[in-house]
Amino acid sequence: AGSFQDAGVIQCAYNLNFPLHTVPASAAQCPAWSAFSVSSPAVVLETVKQAEDSPAAVVVRLYEAHGSTVVTWLQTSLPVKEAMLCDLLERPVAGGRLRLEPRGVQLSFTPFHLLSVLLVLRP
Repeated sequence: AGSFQDAGVIQCAYNLNFPLHTVPASAAQCPAWSAFSVSSPAVVLETVKQAEDSPAAVVVRLYEAHGSTVVTWLQTSLPVKEAMLCDLLERPVAGGRLRLEPRGVQLSFTPFHLLSVLLVLRP
């Protein structure tokens, strides 16, 4: 019911096309854990990969999927030392340094905008 945004069509499509695979593990209780989260349902975290030129960095690619202008928080449990916007070749964008805050990194999107974020990790 409602718009495709209200109905959660994008999340359902990802669930259908990329189903969760379970792996047998020990019976020990493990606390819930997530490496990344995004505070807006309009923003999709599409890719997490090791940076091509730095084994101590990861690249996170996100896009705005609802056709809206939105500000969101990218949160991670990884030990991030530095965050910056980068282009698709993973080169830092001039003036693209992002402030690390307790809530994570704040990102601004325009409709259907793609952002790549380079996260340099502490050793």
